[in-house]
Amino acid sequence: MTISNYQSLLEPINGFLQCSTPDAWIAQAKRPENLNIILIDHMICELKAAQSAMFLIRKYAVDKASGDALLAWLKPFEDYAYRQEGDWRTLVEQNKLSKSMLPKSGTPYGQDLIDKMVLLIKEELHHYYQVLEIMDEYGIAYENISSSRYAKGLLTHVTNHEPYTLIDKLICGAYIEARSCERFAKLAPHVDKRLSDFYISLLRSEARHYQDYLTLAEQIAGQDISPRVQQFGEIEAQLISSEDSDFKFHSGVPVTNE
Repeated sequence: MTISNYQSLLEPINGFLQCSTPDAWIAQAKRPENLNIILIDHMICELKAAQSAMFLIRKYAVDKASGDALLAWLKPFEDYAYRQEGDWRTLVEQNKLSKSMLPKSGTPYGQDLIDKMVLLIKEELHHYYQVLEIMDEYGIAYENISSSRYAKGLLTHVTNHEPYTLIDKLICGAYIEARSCERFAKLAPHVDKRLSDFYISLLRSEARHYQDYLTLAEQIAGQDISPRVQQFGEIEAQLISSEDSDFKFHSGVPVTNE
């Protein structure tokens, strides 16, 4: 499969995002010396995506007992990424989360939130493991790195009044997934076949995640949210198109000394 086979999938993504990834970011991302940071940051982004979805389930959809069980299930992945504990090869056996948990009472959207977010978590953690496999193949050692400004820059603008807090977080999730999909597509032609095939394999799930987040936001709002979507789109585009001294997978225009 090539990127051209995915144009119909990418069209709504590109229409949703208010700017394209800058050529200057692609130029930096395809440099061999930046492969380490791209892969390590990608791995951490997959875990953070799973954690964000897990938070939404625990806060808005299930009781405390189910929430605690979810935390315990995610712990081995967090232990490896944040504390470098355990063997990453065993993590593939840990990804067995089920949708069978029941929503707590009083949450009319609870089951739909559980269904969409559980699938997303399982896929994100599968991708997390796949990145670790690639790092192992390429001889890239894992190391702790700082977070980019991107997700925090979006979430800073989330309101503190429910249900709009949840709606805003879902809109942010949609933008993060859409940008990830767009970046994988932009980067795929500039890397070796192993990485290119991997990035292309991620497009369908990333596109679905973006749509799931947006659908949930619209469902829970029960009204037109396009002005709020537009507002977050402008914030996201500013983060992507402005200068950024910290080069990462979701960073803005790289600032270099060249």
